[in-house]
Amino acid sequence: MCGKAYFVKWDMPQNRLAAEKSPYLRQHAHNPVDWYPWGEEAFEKAKREDKPLIVSIGYSTCHWCHVMERESFEDEAIAKIMNERFVCVKVDREERPDVDKIYMTAVQATTGRGGWPLNAFLTPEGKPFFGGTYFPPQARWGQPGWPDLLERIADLWKKQRRELEEDAGKLSRAIAAYAGGQADARAPKAEWLDRAAQAFEGMFDPENKGFGGAPKFPMPVNLSFLLRHHLRTKEPRSLELVVETLKAMAAGGIFDQVGGGFHRYSVDALWRVPHFEKMLYDNAQLASVCCEAYQLTGDEALADVARRTLEYLRRDLRHPEGAFYSAEDADSEGREGAFYVWTRAELEKLMGADFCERYGVAAEGNAPDDPHGELAGQNVLHDTRPGQPRPDMAKLLAVRAKRPRPGLDDKILASWNGLALSAFAKAAAALGDREYLKAAEAAARFLREKLYDEKSGRLWRRWRDGERAVPGTSDDYAFVAQGLLDLFEAGGEARWLEWALELTRAQQRLFAAPDGGLYMTAEDHDKRLLVRVIEDSDNVEPCASSVAASNLLRLGALTGDDGLAEQGRKIVERFGGQLEERPVSLAYMAGVVETLLMPAEELVIVASPEMAAAARRRFAPQRALLVMSEELKKTAPWLSAIPAEGPRAYLCKARACGKPVKDVAALEEALGSRRP
Repeated sequence: MCGKAYFVKWDMPQNRLAAEKSPYLRQHAHNPVDWYPWGEEAFEKAKREDKPLIVSIGYSTCHWCHVMERESFEDEAIAKIMNERFVCVKVDREERPDVDKIYMTAVQATTGRGGWPLNAFLTPEGKPFFGGTYFPPQARWGQPGWPDLLERIADLWKKQRRELEEDAGKLSRAIAAYAGGQADARAPKAEWLDRAAQAFEGMFDPENKGFGGAPKFPMPVNLSFLLRHHLRTKEPRSLELVVETLKAMAAGGIFDQVGGGFHRYSVDALWRVPHFEKMLYDNAQLASVCCEAYQLTGDEALADVARRTLEYLRRDLRHPEGAFYSAEDADSEGREGAFYVWTRAELEKLMGADFCERYGVAAEGNAPDDPHGELAGQNVLHDTRPGQPRPDMAKLLAVRAKRPRPGLDDKILASWNGLALSAFAKAAAALGDREYLKAAEAAARFLREKLYDEKSGRLWRRWRDGERAVPGTSDDYAFVAQGLLDLFEAGGEARWLEWALELTRAQQRLFAAPDGGLYMTAEDHDKRLLVRVIEDSDNVEPCASSVAASNLLRLGALTGDDGLAEQGRKIVERFGGQLEERPVSLAYMAGVVETLLMPAEELVIVASPEMAAAARRRFAPQRALLVMSEELKKTAPWLSAIPAEGPRAYLCKARACGKPVKDVAALEEALGSRRP
């Protein structure tokens, strides 16, 4: 149902993908291509018929995936070539990031670039020998036409089979060597982090804010690092880069001025014209960063952006039982951005001329550089007077709600819901709103009930339409555990800490590499995969190893188990060489190192909701926060040495606690200034 309304095609012939739950795979269920889902059946057919495989990878909100489908996969003549000469496999990269990572690595190694749709050609043993991203139906833009490429590769498979298999073997060995990762253990040093901060300042766009030029991506992992660098060093510029970027984004077209929430990225350098898809993982991370920046600055504009973003998630991406769907498409009515854009005439009639002036609305449209040519005469709203009181958008929201909506990818992913858990928990702590805490608790309950196997202690990755499927990858465990830790500190309930501990222990058992770091998959996951990948970069999402290192350090402080903290330090040190040489590639882990280099503290609150609330309003990732309870002592037995009488607050270092304070004022004095 995502990207296009597949549910209106049930009278058309279906292929095997009609039986799948993935919205992306179901988009292709009526293609004349004889698609297989990733699995043994496709590989057995390829071996039996001695054919190469086409593995085509994408996701439901991918614009160019839709384009290639319309141009090629729905074309009967092209489909005939694919069906006769190849075994064709469709993969949802969001369900199977492990498959995507391997073949994306192959394509990037051979072409120097990557993206989606990703189209890889494999031997029947799963070894890649050629690949690329989008291919047009006829040769253009320096690319071969897809049917011509199919004929050429099929001919090479017939006439030069040995050479293709040799190439596939070499490429597979190179992928295994790279993706398996090489440890270069070094103890972390502060100067690495200083270099990273300087690098980000050098990449900063002083005119339009953010980092780099067009297309411009939010990259919350970078902002997260800079906040922690500022906290440790007291250096003001790191904080300024974050605040200026968040405010520029919030004023731009990348932020939905009417309904809240961030679009995927900006196609220009000004944050004006977005690529219109909306992803859960972007919005969750950006809401978290806004809350942290608000804690440091007290700037209500940042709190407002967090609230509007979270309201979008609750209104448009929330399952009735509390978890969050994955994404909304960029396209509706067959056109990118149609749901979000306006003509000047519409807006003048609804909101008046002054509104149009404020939001940059032009009679001829304000998006002349739209690369897809679909926004001619249309306007993307951007706020030219940020900081002034915003007009009520209820009328525009109501009018827009009557338009055909973009497709909704309604699968629920454990990892992305872990990020959403963190966002709502951090908002509850920073903004003091218990409704956010309730939203986080509802999502956590859903994950526990629907995606967690109590008997085995293992997570499933995806839930949709009553079915859980795909064994969890390491980011599922790490992100959900992180969300649970944030929920525990925001609300104080021991059960969330206990589950975070269970998941982290399972994560270390299933995914930990001998030299530190986490494999993406468990050893028993999928024997068809060429290699167990260790992710080594924090990208639009942090890698599992970075989040796991943070979780282990936090769990060590909270529970008193120094062995957990040591495992976290081992992960950090495993990536030490990369952190020294290319720290910006591991920005989230660099942020973990920032907290590791700050004096660690534990703050124990006894019978004082007021002091707990005051502590939660602070940005202090180096400080573990525990609200005393008998239940909590089971998971954190070191608390038994602290008197249970209250109201009291104890500030501790390495679990050696000072004299108690008895009220909020005394606690504020003990903790010092909220802002470095």
